Amino acid sequence: MTLDTGLVPAPQGPLTGLRVLVPRATEGPDPLLIALLAAGATPQVVPLIQTVPPEDPTELDDTLLAVQAGYYGWVGITSAAAVPVLADRAEETGLDLPELLSAVRVAAVGGTTARALRSAGVRVDVVPTGQSSARTLLRVWPPVDSQPEPRRVLLPLGDLAADTLAEGLRGHGWAVDVVTTYRTVPGPMPEPETRTTWADGGFDAVLLTSGSTARNLVDLLGAPAADTRIVCIGDSTAAEATRVGLPVTAIATEQSPSGLVTALIDAL
Repeated sequence: MTLDTGLVPAPQGPLTGLRVLVPRATEGPDPLLIALLAAGATPQVVPLIQTVPPEDPTELDDTLLAVQAGYYGWVGITSAAAVPVLADRAEETGLDLPELLSAVRVAAVGGTTARALRSAGVRVDVVPTGQSSARTLLRVWPPVDSQPEPRRVLLPLGDLAADTLAEGLRGHGWAVDVVTTYRTVPGPMPEPETRTTWADGGFDAVLLTSGSTARNLVDLLGAPAADTRIVCIGDSTAAEATRVGLPVTAIATEQSPSGLVTALIDAL
């Protein structure tokens, strides 16, 4: 399956004439599509991954009730994919997400996640600049001794998330609970036309946003043509891409949609 963006690229730009594969669909305006279109590229969304709620949401629902009861002082969001699931589960349990999180401090891993939270009406208290990563967020997280009770952090993570942030916070004295908020699963099989275009080198570039997009690119579409540029959002994504046999062309220095597009422009 491919998705038509319904948008028109800029007539002139550094990526004019390039067809770029975007590996995941998002709800609402997609900053990555907007950045590509502004640079003149023609993006095509081919969902290599999709995020779905946990099979049994009971633990997540109970955790949200604990947030409402004041059990947590902080909530750390490390992916924009968690936001719609949290909003849906809050609604299912009779809660409003902005109101639910109004009594806690909210940290976002980077600008994209912060924008998703703010679009949902949630106030964001802490967001690092530069690279979006757990280590970057840890550097700006306030010391535990400077915070009032409760000094307990909730991390609503995906099923494939690393424990970097949780272990880092625990090492700094925080009590941390992790709850699986969404699962990352492969996207649907792309249409035959898309598979043919990929095999024939019809895509000038693909922008990989996670290790799972790298794995599923190979599983769903196969190896790229020799001149297809592979641009990764960060080092961990690039490492996984290399592991599955993808020749990485460039790595974004800033883990953001604009950083990905800038890396592609520089690679040209």
